[in-house]
Order: sequence, then structure tokens, then C-alpha cells
Amino acid sequence: MTTFYFVRHGQTEWNLEKRFQGAHGDSPLLKSSYDDMGKVANFLKDKKIRRAFSSPLPRAQKTAATIVQGLPDSPNLSLHSNIVEVGLGDWEGQKKDDVARDYPQAFDTYRNHLENFEGQGFHGEGYTKAVARFRRFIEQVSADYPDDAVLVVAHGLILTFGMTNLLGVPRAEIRSRLGGLSNTSTTTIHTADGRHFDLLAWNQTDYLGKA
Repeated sequence: MTTFYFVRHGQTEWNLEKRFQGAHGDSPLLKSSYDDMGKVANFLKDKKIRRAFSSPLPRAQKTAATIVQGLPDSPNLSLHSNIVEVGLGDWEGQKKDDVARDYPQAFDTYRNHLENFEGQGFHGEGYTKAVARFRRFIEQVSADYPDDAVLVVAHGLILTFGMTNLLGVPRAEIRSRLGGLSNTSTTTIHTADGRHFDLLAWNQTDYLGKA
């Protein structure tokens, strides 16, 4: 059984400003995020995590490195491009309100019709390509670590798309069935064969001690 602990990166300046970050944008982590990362490490310290992977984007990489430093035996951390954030093309770095105004049709698809979200209208990556690379990564890790606990640190959209796909959630129900992912939240999923996945906990944040 492979048990995955999926963690969304710490909160950044652009998160606070409600800007899209995507696969090519990035902004500094807030100082308060480092406290939250320590709380993630404390939550995970008894999970016997053997291996850790992170998106190479700085906000995820720094989050992963900070968490790993707080884990017993500091499991080996590797970066992997297949778990980078979904590419958001022309939207990256822009405020969500501005995107809603300037790209009304594409933004409506993003907000309300994820079953049709393929990056059209703003040079984005879209659901299908993002999920395919995420799933390739997960299936390989499952094969390489069939009896271990694995930490994966990545981003809100790629984790939401990828994990709901693993769990068989229809695209049209992604937002309504499970909800979004908070910064430094943990979602736990396990698999016995790398093809069928079971959810143990979604968007767990109680260890952060926040309302």
C-alpha cells in the first residue's frame, strides 16, 4: 500500500493579492507560512514518510524543503516537473477580478464548467494535459514505493485536478463534491495497485490551529 500525503504549498504574496500564479508565475512565501510549514511537519512526523517529491517552482520547493527538515530522518526530496502547477498562460500574475473582466468566457469556464476547461481563450494548459502528467507521476511513484508513505508538495489547481481524477470525481463535480485546498493543507490518499485510489482525508488543516 502506497500512502500519499499531498500538501499544497504555503501562502504567497500573490495568494494574498488573489493573483493567478500558474506554472510560470511565482511570488514569495509569506513569513507566516513558515510557521504553518512547521505545523505540517509536526503533523506528519509520525507518518513514517520515506520519500518526498515537490514541484520545482520556488513556492512549492521551499515549502517541501522546510517540511522535510522537520521530519524524522529527513527523507530524500526530489523535484518533478509533472507536478508543477497548471499552466495559466495570459492569466499568470493577473488579479482574478481583472481576468474575470478581460476574459469573461474563459473565466466562466474555469469557475463554472471545468468539464470544458482546456485552456482555450488564454493560452493555458487545461485539464486533460495537466491530469495526464500528474497521473503518470503518481503511477510511477506507486510502482517505485509500493509499501511506503510518500510526501508530495505541489499546487492548488494541479492537486485538485489530479487528486479528484485519481478518485474518479467527474470533472463537472470537482468544485461541488470536495471543495478547494487551503495553503499548507494535507490530503491523504492511498492505493494498493497504483490504479485504484481511496481518500482518507481531504484538505486537512486542523493542525494549523486556525479558524
